[in-house]
Amino acid sequence: MSELLDLRDKVALITGAGQGVGRQIALHFAAHNAAGIVVNDYFMDRAAQVAKEINDGGGKAIAVQADVTDLVSVKAMVTKAEEAFGPIDILVNNAGNAGAVPDPDARKPFWETGPAVWNSFIGVNLYGVINSASACIPRMIERQGGRIITIISDAGRAGEAGLEVYSGAKAGAAGFTRAIARSLGRYQITANCVAIAATMTPAIEARLKANPEMAKKMMEKYVIRRPGQPTDVANMALFLASGASAWITGQTYPVNGGFTFAL
Repeated sequence: MSELLDLRDKVALITGAGQGVGRQIALHFAAHNAAGIVVNDYFMDRAAQVAKEINDGGGKAIAVQADVTDLVSVKAMVTKAEEAFGPIDILVNNAGNAGAVPDPDARKPFWETGPAVWNSFIGVNLYGVINSASACIPRMIERQGGRIITIISDAGRAGEAGLEVYSGAKAGAAGFTRAIARSLGRYQITANCVAIAATMTPAIEARLKANPEMAKKMMEKYVIRRPGQPTDVANMALFLASGASAWITGQTYPVNGGFTFAL
């Protein structure tokens, strides 16, 4: 199994990898011998720090700033990645927006807001996935192989009050991923989703520490009574990126401590 999980000769692009889950996926892939890691983030300083961690540990990584909501920016990122390491074998659509940036309007019921708020969720969580896939797929088809992994949320599977547009965008990303799985299987390209719940990213950690009583009530909804760790998600992403998952496509895997179940 360890050989199947080895990413030797594989180049991976991970969006939103400057912190949290994306950072851990990048470190995990590097630890499993990926030939090159492209660390993307909207904030270059965060991406650069993660790339430095990988390079200092003996891996190979570059940091590339890009706005995944902008197809031109995404295509420029992919060009830089190919110049550094060659074609991308593994795309991890990790960049997301759950409204972590303080915005009073974003906290209102969605029917009291409008496109200015909605687009912030749809742009990153749906168009970010579409743009990144669009930029990477042609070369995967040309090379007859590839892995596309999209990190979604249980909000996209079950819906979450107060996060209606976010939930819809994540559900859309899952539907898009299933559709491209059908289109791309003939080229030995797989596409799968990982659905996560409360995971200890900087934003979630700050929220739980600020309100211990709320954190306790939240954890009572989980069969495994703890928040997720980025490593929990990275383990699944590694499996789906590796040769061990060669005959798995179009699926969504919950990594959520039993917050919701899947058939």
